[in-house]
Amino acid sequence: MDKPAFTFKTSEQNYFFLEEKPGYQPAPYLASRGMKWIQQYDCGSSEDEELTYYINESYKLVIAGLTKKKQKELSLGQLG
Repeated sequence: MDKPAFTFKTSEQNYFFLEEKPGYQPAPYLASRGMKWIQQYDCGSSEDEELTYYINESYKLVIAGLTKKKQKELSLGQLG
Protein backbone atom coordinates (compact mmCIF):
# COMPACT_ATOMS: atom_id res chain seq x y z
CA MET A 1 0.00 0.00 0.00
CA ASP A 2 1.31 3.42 -0.95
CA LYS A 3 1.67 6.12 1.68
CA PRO A 4 0.28 9.59 1.03
CA ALA A 5 2.64 12.39 0.06
CA PHE A 6 2.13 16.01 1.09
CA THR A 7 3.50 18.90 -0.95
CA PHE A 8 3.85 22.40 0.44
CA LYS A 9 5.60 25.72 -0.16
CA THR A 10 8.43 26.64 2.22
CA SER A 11 10.70 29.51 3.02
CA GLU A 12 14.13 29.28 1.44
CA GLN A 13 15.71 28.38 4.79
CA ASN A 14 13.20 25.59 5.49
CA TYR A 15 13.56 24.32 1.93
CA PHE A 16 17.30 23.74 2.33
CA PHE A 17 16.77 22.16 5.76
CA LEU A 18 13.98 19.81 4.65
CA GLU A 19 15.49 18.69 1.36
CA GLU A 20 18.25 17.01 3.38
CA LYS A 21 15.90 15.44 5.95
CA PRO A 22 14.87 11.77 5.53
CA GLY A 23 11.29 11.42 4.30
CA TYR A 24 11.33 14.75 2.45
CA GLN A 25 12.36 15.69 -1.08
CA PRO A 26 12.11 18.68 -3.40
CA ALA A 27 8.59 18.57 -4.84
CA PRO A 28 8.47 16.96 -8.25
CA TYR A 29 7.85 19.45 -11.07
CA LEU A 30 7.69 22.53 -8.81
CA ALA A 31 11.20 22.41 -7.35
CA SER A 32 12.73 21.62 -10.73
CA ARG A 33 11.41 25.01 -11.87
CA GLY A 34 13.12 26.87 -9.05
CA MET A 35 10.14 27.03 -6.72
CA LYS A 36 10.66 26.32 -3.02
CA TRP A 37 8.18 23.48 -2.62
CA ILE A 38 8.91 20.31 -0.61
CA GLN A 39 7.20 16.94 -0.57
CA GLN A 40 6.93 14.81 2.55
CA TYR A 41 6.67 11.27 1.23
CA ASP A 42 7.71 8.92 4.02
CA CYS A 43 7.25 10.01 7.62
CA GLY A 44 5.53 8.43 10.56
CA SER A 45 2.60 9.79 12.51
CA SER A 46 5.10 11.09 15.09
CA GLU A 47 5.80 13.91 12.63
CA ASP A 48 2.16 14.98 12.18
CA GLU A 49 2.65 18.10 14.31
CA GLU A 50 5.66 19.14 12.21
CA LEU A 51 3.72 18.55 8.98
CA THR A 52 0.81 20.62 10.31
CA TYR A 53 3.22 23.47 11.07
CA TYR A 54 4.72 23.41 7.57
CA ILE A 55 1.32 23.26 5.87
CA ASN A 56 0.10 26.26 7.91
CA GLU A 57 3.27 28.17 7.00
CA SER A 58 2.77 27.23 3.35
CA TYR A 59 -0.75 28.65 3.46
CA LYS A 60 0.59 31.92 4.86
CA LEU A 61 3.33 32.11 2.21
CA VAL A 62 0.88 31.53 -0.63
CA ILE A 63 -1.59 34.13 0.69
CA ALA A 64 1.21 36.67 1.23
CA GLY A 65 2.09 36.29 -2.46
CA LEU A 66 -1.38 37.36 -3.55
CA THR A 67 -2.32 40.96 -4.15
CA LYS A 68 -4.35 42.71 -1.45
CA LYS A 69 -7.21 42.89 -3.95
CA LYS A 70 -7.14 39.12 -4.51
CA GLN A 71 -6.91 38.46 -0.75
CA LYS A 72 -10.02 40.59 -0.21
CA GLU A 73 -11.78 38.98 -3.15
CA LEU A 74 -11.17 35.56 -1.60
CA SER A 75 -12.18 36.81 1.87
CA LEU A 76 -8.83 35.86 3.35
CA GLY A 77 -8.60 38.86 5.69
CA GLN A 78 -5.56 39.58 7.81
CA LEU A 79 -2.94 36.92 8.40
CA GLY A 80 -2.47 36.08 12.04
